[in-house]
Amino acid sequence: MIHQLLAEFMGTALMIVFGVGVHSDEVLKGSKYRGSGHLFSITTWGFGITVALFIFGDVSINPAMVLAQCVLGNIPWMMFIPYSVAEVLGGVVGAIIVYIMYTDEFKASEGNIDPVAVRNIFSTAPGIRNLPRNFFVEFFATFVFIASIIAITQIKTPGIAPIAVGLLVWAIGMGMGGPTGFAMNLARDMGPRIAHAILPIKNKADSDWQYGIIVPGIAPFVGGLCAALFMHGFFGY
Repeated sequence: MIHQLLAEFMGTALMIVFGVGVHSDEVLKGSKYRGSGHLFSITTWGFGITVALFIFGDVSINPAMVLAQCVLGNIPWMMFIPYSVAEVLGGVVGAIIVYIMYTDEFKASEGNIDPVAVRNIFSTAPGIRNLPRNFFVEFFATFVFIASIIAITQIKTPGIAPIAVGLLVWAIGMGMGGPTGFAMNLARDMGPRIAHAILPIKNKADSDWQYGIIVPGIAPFVGGLCAALFMHGFFGY
């Protein structure tokens, strides 16, 4: 159990190092890759998740996936909270590692970069704030994400799942990511959002907990639950 919890913690932390790292690259003054755009960012998220899955193997690195696996009977319900907590803590630590790596760039950006843009390096935010619609976007993206992963994991060819999941993240990001930034994962959003709140970043924007809890917090769980029920009821998984 300890080994699996550590794998969830480290796998999530590594995923966040890639993800928050690429947003730091894209946004912060002094970064050599500043202004590279969302294709650059989304591709790095996809590749980063693939790497994390290759290293740590059979991990969820997403509380919504943990919930889906509990519903399907693949993870005991008693492990739902421990796994989820380990993943959120991994998100916090991964974001702190990125801050340490990019401290000079964060300092160079003080007063030069919109504090909301700095916050959005860590956590997701909507292009147009409409909480019911933002909730639906995150719900549906997570539904597709979790249902697709459940189908992908039925293919037993070694090495296929991490690559396919990375391509899935890339496709969802490109096709559904524009409205909300496609969190699909409480640990991906809440962990770095907590890190942003506690890090010594000057003139920081508020953490927007209302959005963080309602949209990337709750919606992925609803999407993951519906995905598990659909894949079980329709395909018999």
